[in-house]
Amino acid sequence: MELVVARIGRPHGLAGEVSVELRTDVPEERLAVGAALATDPPSVGPLTVTRAREQAGRWYLSFAEATDRTAAEGLRGVLLVVEEDASDEADAWYPHELAGLRAERPDGTEIGTVVRIENLPAQDLLVVREGNGTESRIPFVSALVPVVDVPGGRIVVDPPYGLLDGETTEGEEADDAN
Repeated sequence: MELVVARIGRPHGLAGEVSVELRTDVPEERLAVGAALATDPPSVGPLTVTRAREQAGRWYLSFAEATDRTAAEGLRGVLLVVEEDASDEADAWYPHELAGLRAERPDGTEIGTVVRIENLPAQDLLVVREGNGTESRIPFVSALVPVVDVPGGRIVVDPPYGLLDGETTEGEEADDAN
Protein backbone atom coordinates (compact mmCIF):
# COMPACT_ATOMS: atom_id res chain seq x y z
CA MET A 1 0.00 0.00 0.00
CA GLU A 2 1.30 3.44 -0.89
CA LEU A 3 1.60 5.83 2.04
CA VAL A 4 1.84 9.59 1.46
CA VAL A 5 4.78 11.05 3.41
CA ALA A 6 4.71 14.62 2.07
CA ARG A 7 3.08 17.00 -0.39
CA ILE A 8 5.35 19.29 -2.37
CA GLY A 9 4.64 22.99 -1.93
CA ARG A 10 6.07 26.06 -3.57
CA PRO A 11 9.65 26.58 -4.73
CA HIS A 12 12.12 28.15 -2.30
CA GLY A 13 14.90 30.07 -3.98
CA LEU A 14 16.30 29.61 -7.48
CA ALA A 15 18.15 26.28 -7.19
CA GLY A 16 15.12 23.93 -7.25
CA GLU A 17 14.49 23.63 -3.52
CA VAL A 18 10.83 23.17 -2.51
CA SER A 19 8.87 23.39 0.73
CA VAL A 20 6.97 20.27 1.74
CA GLU A 21 3.88 19.65 3.86
CA LEU A 22 4.75 16.63 6.01
CA ARG A 23 2.45 13.64 6.41
CA THR A 24 4.95 11.55 8.40
CA ASP A 25 6.17 11.54 11.97
CA VAL A 26 9.70 10.57 10.94
CA PRO A 27 10.79 12.98 8.18
CA GLU A 28 14.48 12.41 9.02
CA GLU A 29 14.08 8.77 7.94
CA ARG A 30 11.59 9.10 5.09
CA LEU A 31 13.17 12.16 3.46
CA ALA A 32 16.85 11.34 3.98
CA VAL A 33 19.43 12.37 1.38
CA GLY A 34 19.64 9.61 -1.22
CA ALA A 35 16.05 8.43 -0.76
CA ALA A 36 14.27 7.71 -4.05
CA LEU A 37 10.60 8.54 -3.52
CA ALA A 38 7.72 7.43 -5.69
CA THR A 39 5.21 10.12 -6.63
CA ASP A 40 1.53 10.62 -7.24
CA PRO A 41 1.11 11.18 -10.13
CA PRO A 42 3.59 8.40 -10.96
CA SER A 43 4.72 10.06 -14.21
CA VAL A 44 6.61 12.74 -12.23
CA GLY A 45 8.87 10.40 -10.28
CA PRO A 46 10.67 8.82 -8.78
CA LEU A 47 12.41 11.79 -7.17
CA THR A 48 15.82 11.43 -5.50
CA VAL A 49 16.46 13.61 -2.44
CA THR A 50 19.77 15.51 -2.69
CA ARG A 51 19.21 17.85 0.24
CA ALA A 52 16.79 17.89 3.18
CA ARG A 53 16.63 20.52 5.86
CA GLU A 54 14.32 21.98 8.45
CA GLN A 55 14.09 25.69 9.11
CA ALA A 56 11.67 27.38 11.51
CA GLY A 57 9.51 24.25 11.69
CA ARG A 58 9.20 23.86 7.91
CA TRP A 59 10.90 21.24 5.77
CA TYR A 60 12.65 21.93 2.47
CA LEU A 61 13.89 19.39 -0.08
CA SER A 62 15.99 19.40 -3.21
CA PHE A 63 15.78 16.66 -5.84
CA ALA A 64 18.27 15.49 -8.45
CA GLU A 65 15.49 15.72 -11.04
CA ALA A 66 14.67 19.41 -10.35
CA THR A 67 17.69 21.72 -10.32
CA ASP A 68 16.08 25.11 -10.96
CA ARG A 69 13.05 27.11 -9.90
CA THR A 70 11.08 26.31 -13.08
CA ALA A 71 11.46 22.56 -12.54
CA ALA A 72 10.59 22.98 -8.85
CA GLU A 73 7.42 24.91 -9.77
CA GLY A 74 6.36 21.92 -11.90
CA LEU A 75 6.45 19.72 -8.79
CA ARG A 76 3.97 21.79 -6.80
CA GLY A 77 1.14 19.61 -5.46
CA VAL A 78 2.91 16.31 -6.18
CA LEU A 79 2.61 13.71 -3.40
CA LEU A 80 5.69 11.82 -2.22
CA VAL A 81 4.81 8.20 -1.41
CA VAL A 82 6.45 5.08 0.01
CA GLU A 83 5.35 1.43 0.10
CA GLU A 84 4.24 0.32 3.57
CA ASP A 85 2.29 -2.56 5.02
CA ALA A 86 1.06 -2.12 8.60
CA SER A 87 2.26 0.11 11.39
CA ASP A 88 4.39 -1.66 13.98
CA GLU A 89 3.72 0.93 16.72
CA ALA A 90 1.07 0.51 19.37
CA ASP A 91 -1.75 3.06 19.00
CA ALA A 92 -0.49 4.18 15.58
CA TRP A 93 -2.18 3.30 12.30
CA TYR A 94 -1.68 4.17 8.68
CA PRO A 95 -4.74 5.61 6.92
CA HIS A 96 -5.02 2.56 4.66
CA GLU A 97 -5.35 0.34 7.77
CA LEU A 98 -8.39 2.30 8.97
CA ALA A 99 -10.24 2.79 5.67
CA GLY A 100 -13.04 0.27 5.39
CA LEU A 101 -13.35 -0.48 9.11
CA ARG A 102 -16.87 -0.68 10.54
CA ALA A 103 -17.65 2.30 12.80
CA GLU A 104 -19.85 1.54 15.76
CA ARG A 105 -21.00 3.09 19.03
CA PRO A 106 -19.79 1.70 22.38
CA ASP A 107 -23.03 -0.34 22.64
CA GLY A 108 -22.29 -2.04 19.28
CA THR A 109 -24.79 -0.06 17.18
CA GLU A 110 -23.34 0.27 13.71
CA ILE A 111 -22.85 3.85 12.48
CA GLY A 112 -21.18 3.29 9.12
CA THR A 113 -17.78 2.75 7.53
CA VAL A 114 -14.50 4.63 7.88
CA VAL A 115 -13.78 6.30 4.53
CA ARG A 116 -10.53 8.16 5.20
CA ILE A 117 -8.51 10.29 7.58
CA GLU A 118 -8.24 14.04 7.01
CA ASN A 119 -5.01 15.54 8.31
CA LEU A 120 -5.58 19.00 9.78
CA PRO A 121 -3.11 21.18 11.67
CA ALA A 122 -4.80 20.78 15.08
CA GLN A 123 -5.76 17.09 14.84
CA ASP A 124 -6.77 14.38 12.42
CA LEU A 125 -10.42 13.81 11.56
CA LEU A 126 -11.92 10.37 11.07
CA VAL A 127 -14.36 10.51 8.14
CA VAL A 128 -17.21 8.02 8.52
CA ARG A 129 -19.82 7.33 5.83
CA GLU A 130 -23.05 6.72 7.67
CA GLY A 131 -25.76 4.32 6.52
CA ASN A 132 -27.66 7.14 4.78
CA GLY A 133 -24.55 8.08 2.74
CA THR A 134 -23.66 11.21 4.70
CA GLU A 135 -20.01 11.68 5.61
CA SER A 136 -19.42 12.78 9.21
CA ARG A 137 -16.10 14.03 10.57
CA ILE A 138 -15.09 12.95 14.05
CA PRO A 139 -11.96 14.28 15.77
CA PHE A 140 -9.56 11.31 15.94
CA VAL A 141 -8.78 11.60 19.66
CA SER A 142 -8.98 8.84 22.27
CA ALA A 143 -11.91 10.50 24.09
CA LEU A 144 -14.09 10.21 20.96
CA VAL A 145 -12.46 7.14 19.38
CA PRO A 146 -11.68 4.90 22.36
CA VAL A 147 -11.17 1.62 20.45
CA VAL A 148 -9.39 0.87 17.18
CA ASP A 149 -9.55 -2.86 16.47
CA VAL A 150 -7.94 -3.35 13.05
CA PRO A 151 -7.83 -7.18 13.28
CA GLY A 152 -11.50 -7.18 14.34
CA GLY A 153 -12.45 -4.85 11.48
CA ARG A 154 -14.04 -2.22 13.69
CA ILE A 155 -13.54 1.13 15.32
CA VAL A 156 -15.59 2.37 18.26
CA VAL A 157 -16.64 6.01 18.16
CA ASP A 158 -18.31 7.88 21.00
CA PRO A 159 -19.06 11.32 19.52
CA PRO A 160 -21.00 13.96 21.41
CA TYR A 161 -24.70 14.14 20.62
CA GLY A 162 -25.37 16.03 17.39
CA LEU A 163 -22.02 15.35 15.68
CA LEU A 164 -23.46 12.62 13.47
CA ASP A 165 -26.01 13.25 10.73
CA GLY A 166 -29.63 12.98 11.80
CA GLU A 167 -28.94 13.77 15.42
CA THR A 168 -30.49 16.89 16.85
CA THR A 169 -30.44 18.35 20.30
CA GLU A 170 -33.28 17.23 22.49
CA GLY A 171 -34.71 20.77 22.50
CA GLU A 172 -34.89 20.76 18.69
CA GLU A 173 -36.76 17.43 18.72
CA ALA A 174 -39.36 18.87 21.09
CA ASP A 175 -39.75 22.00 18.92
CA ASP A 176 -40.20 19.88 15.77
CA ALA A 177 -42.99 17.87 17.43
CA ASN A 178 -45.05 21.01 18.10
